[in-house]
Amino acid sequence: MDKGVAFPTCLSVNSVVGHHCPLAGDEGTLAAGDVVKVDLGAHIDGWIAVAAHTHVVGVDGPVSGPEGDLLAGAAVALDAALRCVRPGKQIAAVSDVLAKVAAAYGLTVVEGVMSHNLKQFVIDGEKTALNRVTPDQKAEDGTFEENEAWAVDVVLSTGAGVSKVRDEKETGVYKRALEGGYSLKMKASRAVLSEVIKRFSTMPFSLRALATPGARLGLVECVNHGLIAPYPVLHEKAGAKTAQFKATVLLTPNGSDRITGAPVQAWATEKAVADAEVKALLATSLKTKKKKKAAAKPAADAVAA
Repeated sequence: MDKGVAFPTCLSVNSVVGHHCPLAGDEGTLAAGDVVKVDLGAHIDGWIAVAAHTHVVGVDGPVSGPEGDLLAGAAVALDAALRCVRPGKQIAAVSDVLAKVAAAYGLTVVEGVMSHNLKQFVIDGEKTALNRVTPDQKAEDGTFEENEAWAVDVVLSTGAGVSKVRDEKETGVYKRALEGGYSLKMKASRAVLSEVIKRFSTMPFSLRALATPGARLGLVECVNHGLIAPYPVLHEKAGAKTAQFKATVLLTPNGSDRITGAPVQAWATEKAVADAEVKALLATSLKTKKKKKAAAKPAADAVAA
């Protein structure tokens, strides 16, 4: 049975929004107060489970101040989003809820981040829920349906919520693009593509996981001709801090079943959601309680007897 990594471990710190996958020889270090996002995934026979978590480094006791607001806001935003991802609900409603939670904590929703449905060997299905709708980024609306699996991804920021690629050379995560078609010219490129097909199939992989000599050079031709797609490292503006929480949920007839997650650091904040509709949403359970069947009445002939 095929199994293994579905998304390589990424460690994105402070203003780095995501996809930072440290390469061999990376000498970066963490300091107290750094906001670290850990993003990863695994699969068994192509069935994928992903998760992302945020931790503030070197804090004893509850996280307070701007980091406390950030941690609380992102965690509550995920809880609210998970309650929107239920069979029969509209996909477009997710972004509105996230915007209200972010505003309550003095934060912004990071643009360009979206949740995807998951399928066997497909980590980013055709159905998407945008975190933040902009004039340049819109998604087709639809409904969440029973028996779907979703990766619900939420990223909030203390800044403007605008993410950009600063340097394409930072990219350390890639994925095979199945729709691409091109006859590669370089031997190194053909070797890289062959390794990707054999070892990673359709799953994202890290540059450091490639064993082919000259892999970085070979990747360039593959990327330029659409055979391999990059996951560029995204940055917020300098000085901003971002937090991410991601969970995998299975949409069942009686609600959503969250299958990935971890305990969140304790936080201390004076901010809270005031919107009545969002408060009511957060008060609901992820799963709907099944109604008990009424006891069967005795048959008439049995009563007569």
